[in-house]
Amino acid sequence: MTEGQAGECVDVALQRRIDAVWRIDGSHVVATLARLTGDLGLAEDLAQEAVLDALRQWPASGVPENPAAWLTAVAKRKAIDVWRRRERLDERHRMIAHGLEESASGAGDVWEPISDDVLRLVFTACHPVLSREAQVALTLKVVGGLTTEEIARLFLVPVSTVQQRIVRAKKTLAAAKVPFEVPEPAEWRARLGPVLGVVYLVFTEGYAATAGDRWIRGELAAEALRLGRVLESLLPSEPEVHGLVALMEFQASRFRARERADGTPVLLDDQDRTRWDRSRIGRGRAVLARADDLSRRLGRSRGSYALQAAIAECHAVASSVDATDWARIVLLYEALGRTAPNPFVDLNRAVAVSMASGPASALPIVDELREGGALAASHLLPSVRGELLARLGRPEEARAEFEAAAALARNDRERAVLRDKAAAAGKPAGGGEGRR
Repeated sequence: MTEGQAGECVDVALQRRIDAVWRIDGSHVVATLARLTGDLGLAEDLAQEAVLDALRQWPASGVPENPAAWLTAVAKRKAIDVWRRRERLDERHRMIAHGLEESASGAGDVWEPISDDVLRLVFTACHPVLSREAQVALTLKVVGGLTTEEIARLFLVPVSTVQQRIVRAKKTLAAAKVPFEVPEPAEWRARLGPVLGVVYLVFTEGYAATAGDRWIRGELAAEALRLGRVLESLLPSEPEVHGLVALMEFQASRFRARERADGTPVLLDDQDRTRWDRSRIGRGRAVLARADDLSRRLGRSRGSYALQAAIAECHAVASSVDATDWARIVLLYEALGRTAPNPFVDLNRAVAVSMASGPASALPIVDELREGGALAASHLLPSVRGELLARLGRPEEARAEFEAAAALARNDRERAVLRDKAAAAGKPAGGGEGRR
């Protein structure tokens, strides 16, 4: 190895170390700075500048014993410089600069992440004034510690699109003067919903990608599960947080069985259940039990994520499709429909009804959904209807539905499966595309 090659290896190793520090502690650093400055956009900029200083200084000085403390201390000093460079300091900026000077003088070596600050960061990134796309991008950036390039790869969009979303999100938060704080108790549950929704949206995109040439985006689902566990540690007394983590554990347990080696999707009916991850299923059951225990102590019924986790648990513990407790799943979907009304919930209930009582009982539910028009743009409705018609011995109608579903599907792998179903519509089929 030449001297230049050795230097290059050191640089790569250092970059990996910094990346790891940022992924683990970046949200704590940004959250601490946001609390001190009251400005999320400025806090992230300061933290990124501190990372650039680390890249310049650590090759010579070595990685400090507490890298996150070093980054925070450097960023605090940069914040002081920002306020001092202002042509006119108002009283608020004077107070911030004074407070930062006090906290920066010798405080870096004893820095510790404060969970409440990260919680404030999560709620700020998912504030209702932001669009869902902006919430997702900002959460993955400032809470998840991902780069804009990583987020762009995960969602198959240009880097410039992600950058624009993040910049607009920061400007929107500043213009709306969104405070860096945890919501008041009266707003708590309403504000928690969007936070959990963002995390689950990221997970579901990894579980069954809406577009592109991959059926499963495991790295995206893993990132969502990590964020869910962060929320669990921050909000240990919130049943729905545990319910969401349980749901993701159950669904992630199937990943190895959900696609073949060539990436072709394998639907639930055909999956080899011996390949399901039993350790994940065990964790999911334990977390769901914790959610149920908390709900009982708080006098609450199961929330929507806990209900979905309970449905996933029914699948996870069944040895086969036929051995699944479909009657219980129907009841759980009925409860979910009352708790969180949604046409997709009704569609999945129809699939469960078809398995519990036969396709003739389920078809009217699907036809009612079709007449309502809420799922007109989704491939799932015609694919489920095609399954029911095939099982009822109406192959030509089933073929037309599968072809319509294929035309609506945006994922290449899923589209291919639907075309295969259209070609073989006259053959007996399982319970429905809704069971993925």
